[in-house]
Amino acid sequence: MRQKLGIVGAGAVGTAAAHWAAAKGIAQEIVLVDIVPGLAKGKALDIAQSAPVYGFSTRLAGTEDWAALEGAGVVIITAGRPRKPGMSRDDLLQVNLEIVKSCVEKIVKYAPEACLIVVTNPIDAMVYTAFRVSGFPRERVIGMAGVLDSARYRYFLAEALGVSPKDVQALVMGIHGDHMLPLVRLANVAGIPVKDLLPAEKLAEIVDRTRKGGAEIVSYLKTGSAFTTPGLAAVEMAESIMRDQKRVLTCSVWLTGEFGFKDVFIGVPVVLGAGGVERILEFPLTEDEKEALSLSVEAVRRQIEKTGL
Repeated sequence: MRQKLGIVGAGAVGTAAAHWAAAKGIAQEIVLVDIVPGLAKGKALDIAQSAPVYGFSTRLAGTEDWAALEGAGVVIITAGRPRKPGMSRDDLLQVNLEIVKSCVEKIVKYAPEACLIVVTNPIDAMVYTAFRVSGFPRERVIGMAGVLDSARYRYFLAEALGVSPKDVQALVMGIHGDHMLPLVRLANVAGIPVKDLLPAEKLAEIVDRTRKGGAEIVSYLKTGSAFTTPGLAAVEMAESIMRDQKRVLTCSVWLTGEFGFKDVFIGVPVVLGAGGVERILEFPLTEDEKEALSLSVEAVRRQIEKTGL
């Protein structure tokens, strides 16, 4: 079992991930790394001091020393610039590209057996960067997107239906961006299709809000972007790997022909276990869904070209 979790970047998302990971007790040890002197140490100490109150026993450490990642079974990469109002995820590509490259080079040195979970935006391009720079097999380089997007989709559906979000199952595939594909056909509440419970106009409104879910939060925060749910989404993935849970989660992974696409990172449902991505769950799409997913793939390919890798 993978008992040590590394988190690179002690900003809002990295701190939220460390907080959730400690509260859920998914690792014996959590190491938070950041290049800003004292930042990771202070964040880790703050979380660690909640242990007596909450009742967890996980050891937490914060540092600027990359060697502290040695032995980590999973490393979550959150380092990078967040979005500001008026910015798209694509606007972050060049600045975050260099940050992710630098981080991955150091992770490879100290944690060469780790699974990488990339959260930095634009996620599909940044996970491609991590894949190329690390040289790791595709099973161990994964982008966090679909878990977050699906959570937003499920929440909006539950809100519209007046039901518990726990009882809503829904799937968002594709790019983490405007061309993401919230699947209405498969969304259900305790097995009941949502298209039988909500009018088409309301469903279209929810799909649009899901696609703009991150931008909506950015518009309110002004100086930052979403962090609580992104942090938890990454931890949900890490937990499935570290505990070999075989959870079915939508993640950005390198396709080699699945769903008719190859040589591209895109969000699809996968089984996450001790080996990372253990299986991609491929299923038939309608013609409209195929067309929508194609738009996602084209958008990701444009991002990938800009990386120059």
